Amino acid sequence: MPTIQERAARLIEAGQIRERGRWDAPADDTITLDEAQRHRRRMAMVSDGGIAFLLDLPEARLLVEGDAIVLSDGRLVEVRAKPEPLLSVRGRDADHLLQIAWQIGNRHLPCQIRDGRILLRRDHVIADMLRGLGADVHEVEAAFDPVGGAYAGGHHHAHD
Repeated sequence: MPTIQERAARLIEAGQIRERGRWDAPADDTITLDEAQRHRRRMAMVSDGGIAFLLDLPEARLLVEGDAIVLSDGRLVEVRAKPEPLLSVRGRDADHLLQIAWQIGNRHLPCQIRDGRILLRRDHVIADMLRGLGADVHEVEAAFDPVGGAYAGGHHHAHD
């Protein structure tokens, strides 16, 4: 049986990403991943159509819906965001939504802000807290592309 290293050596490599909106050739395939699966640097992957390849980027990054992974043979694999269980949060008005956003940010929770609402991962404790602050909270299934923020190079940081 081949080792992991031997199998990886036979994979097509992919070391370049074309960002959403910066490529226009038709994609040869797609790959559908949730947000956690889209934050990668190096990993063996299989496209939706069965193309096995080794993603090998210089640094970890969040792939977003519409990015294209460039395979070493020139083919493009378009990234699709897999819908996942989220909370959709709205405020009474813009000021209230800003206060809610501050509470979410103060807890260092990844979130997506768009169309007058905030999306974040489902968590019943956070949902109860937000409802207690007067937010309109609903469970949804949607693609999740959180804001990168000041620490966009990674999801974690420390308070020294």
